[in-house]
Amino acid sequence: MLHFLPKPLIGTVSFLMYILNTLFWAVPIMCLAMLKLPPVQIWRKWITVLLDHCASAWISVNNFTTALFTRIRWDIKGLENLSVKDWYLVVANHQSWVDILVLQKIFNRKIPFLKFFLKKELIYVPVIGVCWWALDFPFMKRYSAQFLEKHPHLKGKDIETTRQACEKFRFKPVSVMNFLEGTRFTQFKHDKQASPFQYLLKPKAGGIGFVLNAMGEHLHKLLDVTIYYPKGSPSFWDYICGKVQDIKVRVRVLPIEKHLIGDYEDAAFRAQFQQWVNQLWTDKDQQLAQLAKGE
Repeated sequence: MLHFLPKPLIGTVSFLMYILNTLFWAVPIMCLAMLKLPPVQIWRKWITVLLDHCASAWISVNNFTTALFTRIRWDIKGLENLSVKDWYLVVANHQSWVDILVLQKIFNRKIPFLKFFLKKELIYVPVIGVCWWALDFPFMKRYSAQFLEKHPHLKGKDIETTRQACEKFRFKPVSVMNFLEGTRFTQFKHDKQASPFQYLLKPKAGGIGFVLNAMGEHLHKLLDVTIYYPKGSPSFWDYICGKVQDIKVRVRVLPIEKHLIGDYEDAAFRAQFQQWVNQLWTDKDQQLAQLAKGE
């Protein structure tokens, strides 16, 4: 609607609206977080429902800001059979911080609010850490192979800690997000790791293997998301300034089969799982090639 304004002005006003919207919703989320402290399951369940409504409203206002200042042509396919009452593991290719805004836009109120696995230390981030805890973002404790060599009694403790953090997901639908590449795509990174894919970095199977081992029995479906920017990967500033004109997204709904859940430390399972992930990424690379051709 206001896309005719100068781009720097659009970016500045949009950024201020994002900040104000975040601060506005942080207040009720933090207040509800305090109400969530009593260890009464039914009480916590109802507070969690209210918290997710706050989070969805926060995203809705961000989406309104985007619609107000930009003229993005959205080409999205694969959202037809989704439900806010189901449990999902969401994976996607990663090119820009804009990817998160895209995922939040297309899935808002179509699936449960997206949750990301966070390092345990991030719970101490002022304000936001409490909000993440209140919104049931799972905090995980990972130990390096070198650390476990010195402390073998802690082997498997990270999985158990994450399982405990995800116990609440047994009672309420959830969507857990994971970028398999582990970092944003750049041509430099692509060339440095000699990626066999044209449009993707090598996937890190260990991350998703860890997630499925920790909470695979609570997840019902895999959402395989492919994001393509026809004019190249945009920055966050490009996005809020209204410089992005086209975004294409394709979503595949896949079952999470039993053979995908196992101990990633087991060599046989790891080889099988990596083969499955590589095939997933091969299919995604081919889809990106088709999108690049305008198909």
